[in-house]
Amino acid sequence: MKRTIGTRPETFHFALLLLQACALIAQIVGVALPGTALLVGAAALGYAADLVMHAGRTAPPRVLGQLHAEAVTRQAVRDLLLVAGLLRLEDGPSTGFLLVCLGGLLFVHGAHVALQAGTVLVQRSRKLPVVTRNIDTSGLRLPSAPPAVITRRPGLRLLLAELPAVAGLSVTAAGGHSGWALGGVVLAAVLSAAALTMLALAFLPGRRAPRQEEVMEWFDEWLRDHRPTVGMYFSGGSSSAYQANMWLSALEKLEGRPVIVLRERAMVPRIGPTDLPIVCLPRVADLMRLGDSSLKVLLHPANAPKTSQVLRIPSIMHTFVNHGESDKLSSCNPYAKAYDEVWVAGPAARERYALAAVGVADEDVVEVGRPQLAGVERGSGPVPTGSPVTVLYAPTWEGWTDDPGNTSIVLAGETIVRRLLADPGVRLLYRPHPLTGSVDPRAGAANRRIIGLIEAARGAGPQFAATPEQREALERTQRELDRLTAAWSLSSADDLERMADKGMSGDLTVPEAMRRATEEWEGVYWAALAATEHQVLTGERPGLYSCFNHSDVLITDVSSVISEFMVSGKPYAVTNTTDLAEGAFREAFPTVRAGTVLTATAKGLDELLGVARGTHDDTLATAREELRTHLLGPAAPTSAERFQEAVHALAARVDERRAKAAGGTSQAVPRQRAGAV
Repeated sequence: MKRTIGTRPETFHFALLLLQACALIAQIVGVALPGTALLVGAAALGYAADLVMHAGRTAPPRVLGQLHAEAVTRQAVRDLLLVAGLLRLEDGPSTGFLLVCLGGLLFVHGAHVALQAGTVLVQRSRKLPVVTRNIDTSGLRLPSAPPAVITRRPGLRLLLAELPAVAGLSVTAAGGHSGWALGGVVLAAVLSAAALTMLALAFLPGRRAPRQEEVMEWFDEWLRDHRPTVGMYFSGGSSSAYQANMWLSALEKLEGRPVIVLRERAMVPRIGPTDLPIVCLPRVADLMRLGDSSLKVLLHPANAPKTSQVLRIPSIMHTFVNHGESDKLSSCNPYAKAYDEVWVAGPAARERYALAAVGVADEDVVEVGRPQLAGVERGSGPVPTGSPVTVLYAPTWEGWTDDPGNTSIVLAGETIVRRLLADPGVRLLYRPHPLTGSVDPRAGAANRRIIGLIEAARGAGPQFAATPEQREALERTQRELDRLTAAWSLSSADDLERMADKGMSGDLTVPEAMRRATEEWEGVYWAALAATEHQVLTGERPGLYSCFNHSDVLITDVSSVISEFMVSGKPYAVTNTTDLAEGAFREAFPTVRAGTVLTATAKGLDELLGVARGTHDDTLATAREELRTHLLGPAAPTSAERFQEAVHALAARVDERRAKAAGGTSQAVPRQRAGAV
């Protein structure tokens, strides 16, 4: 199953726009020329191109709105040119007939404007102050939404309504009976009127969304009944969702009825499959309601501007768990001192905060390990003789600074990949960071060149060695995952539809069904992969930890990937693209001390591959075990146990704080004077 680099949707859309522009010019020329063949053909071509563009899952290019060339404008010009074409007929229709056609078309376009206005009102009424998932909302009696083609696909809605009119006008312009044009326009008007009627039903008393006050009363009641004591708070852009998703498995295992608290509506479908209750509270005033709930502890995997808002709640303790630990400066951000505690994996992070002197007190640092790494398997030593070495190259992104040590992809990535591809005994798994190229265009360009090198090598070498049975199983599980993903994300749904969704797939919840399907897909994928088949892994599957389990060595940069890979005990290398000598580089970045250091010219790669093959002594094996304990803490008690204990301890501090607050300070709080002076 060879993968190719897909073209961007914008490229495809602009190609369709160019086709439409050419068709429009041809229509204008067709009106001026004798006969109507060119006019009718160009109109059909332009309409078809428009329909294809709007029927796709991606939105049309935004530049269309900036140029005031939306679908309604394009279709109006197309209609007028077709009507003008009727005047070219020798036995053309009467003026009255043309006026009827124009009147019908004006009604269709007027209905489109009315539908747009009504859609805005409907969408506003269906935007609730809280958005939830995995919570029973039957008590709210949430109404279903009008058909999506009416409220969410305006361009497609207009084109579908206009289809009979375009067809009828074209047939008549081509020499057919005038009844075709009249019938098409009338049918288009009927379809538009039907759409208006369906939208109007949403304003009936029984179809309206519940009032905001009613929704918040329901939410307060749910908080009282569910009584969550621990939660994860997350705010950020859609591309940062992975920072929260990596904590889902650990959060699901906690006691205390965990809950996920979000701030952005767009983040609700971005949170990965989970059975945990999800609550999105966009407004600060509604967020403050958590202060009167049973919630005691909130975990924070990332810093965000809106984090300061939830930190104002004094009845909740807040801890920073981070979304990864590394030797980067971002792993000891001064913002961390705003939290009640900072939970880290092991002693290395504690030392990092002490050396950084950013204001985080040592007594506020708690070592909990990395509970989500339970699925990473231990390595079994060198690869068997004659077997290829699977190398996982996972460079980090360029970061927010100009530090050349952030990513190796710009200065060394292509060299490393060329060396690996030139070795017939190596299988390369390339997994760039999702944010690669988001800050520095050079990183994005280097990433594309590396992918091109790998694709070229794949084309010349063995292909995906799947049996027919494996191919069928892979395609079947992929279809099932696509179906389940669509069922979970509800990407085209609005707030009410997400809240009303039961999240079930047969007898299983959708998240549980997705977990099982993912495990099956990954099992088939790795079994079917040829031993020497290079892979570019930029999608969600296979996951990073699955890649750890199916690789023999790791090449990366100074990043949290090192700490996570340490669980496997396998050899790893870190690329040095700084101006530091190897000794200084190891001293500056403790996570490098147990790994091979690669230069920008890939010096050290032969040594790394030799260790994996057993032809070089693994002199760093003991250092890796020591570093593993230093980075992640002891093996016993387990990280999951330490994580749970930390939650209990912090919750106990909350109980103490609340007891003190209720024990006698109330009389000392000044009251507002009852009357005027």
